[in-house]
Amino acid sequence: MRSRLILLTAAASSAALHIAGVLTANPIWRYAEVLSIGLLLAYAIISRSQISRWVLWVALAVLLVDAVRTMPAARGSDSYGEMVLVPGPSIDTPSAFESGLSLCWPLVTAACVLLVAWRRGGWHLHTVAPAVVGAALIIGYAVFRVVGIWRDVAADPPRATGTDEAETMALSTAVLPPLVLGITALALAAALAGHGRRLASIGAALLALMALPLLDTCIGMVPMPLSVSSHHALFAWHAITPTLSIPQPMPALTAAVELTAYLLLVAGLTDRPVRTHAPAVEV
Repeated sequence: MRSRLILLTAAASSAALHIAGVLTANPIWRYAEVLSIGLLLAYAIISRSQISRWVLWVALAVLLVDAVRTMPAARGSDSYGEMVLVPGPSIDTPSAFESGLSLCWPLVTAACVLLVAWRRGGWHLHTVAPAVVGAALIIGYAVFRVVGIWRDVAADPPRATGTDEAETMALSTAVLPPLVLGITALALAAALAGHGRRLASIGAALLALMALPLLDTCIGMVPMPLSVSSHHALFAWHAITPTLSIPQPMPALTAAVELTAYLLLVAGLTDRPVRTHAPAVEV
C-alpha cells in the first residue's frame, strides 16, 4: 500500500513539473511527462486489481510511447523551442485528417481499449444520459467552428476554382479525430460510472474535454485565408491571454486536464468499485 502511494505521489509531482514547464514555455525537466506516465504504469502493474488489468497496461503503454515521441527537445539542440505542427503551403484533405489523427490517436486508442474492456454491463440510464448531452455539446461546438469558418471563407473575394471546396473538405476531415475522441471518452465515462468506478469515470470525462482544445488545434492546422477570423476559437492557445511571465496559459491548462485524467483513470480503475443499484439498459 505504501509503495503504491509513493508511486502515485511521484507521478502527480512529475505531472506538476511538466505543467509548470508548459506554462512558462521553458521545460523544467524534459522527461517529466514521460516519468509521470511511466510511474502510473508501474502503479497499475503492482496493483492487485484483477479486472482488465492488462487493458490498463496497454492503454498506459500507448500514452507512454506518445509521451516519448513528443518529448521536448534538449536545450541547445537545433529543434529546441521550434513549433513542429504548422499549416502546410497547400490544402490537402488526407493530410488534414492525418494531422488531426497524429494529435489524437494516443488518446483515442487508450479510450477505445478501455471501452472495449468495460462496455458490458455498464450502461445505465442515469449514466448514459449525461454522456449523450456531453457528446451533443462537443459536436455542437465542432459545427459552430466549421460553420463560422465557412461563412468567413464565403465572404472572401472569388479565388481559384475549387479552392473553397478543398478548404471545406480539409476542414471537415480535420475535426473528425477530436470528435471520435470526445464521443469515445464520454461512452467510457458512462460505462465506468455504471460499473461503480466513479473516480475513473471523472477521469474519462476529463479526457473527453480534451476534444475541445484539440478541435481548435486541428482546425488551426488547416491553411486558411488571412481574412478568416479565429475569434470563434474558444479553446485555442490564445483563449487565455498570454503574458511575458506566463506565455502559455491555455496549453498548460490543457496539459493539466490531460494528466489529471490519467491520474484519475489509473486510481479509479485500481481501486474498489462503488456498487450501483440502477437497472442496466441494452445498448
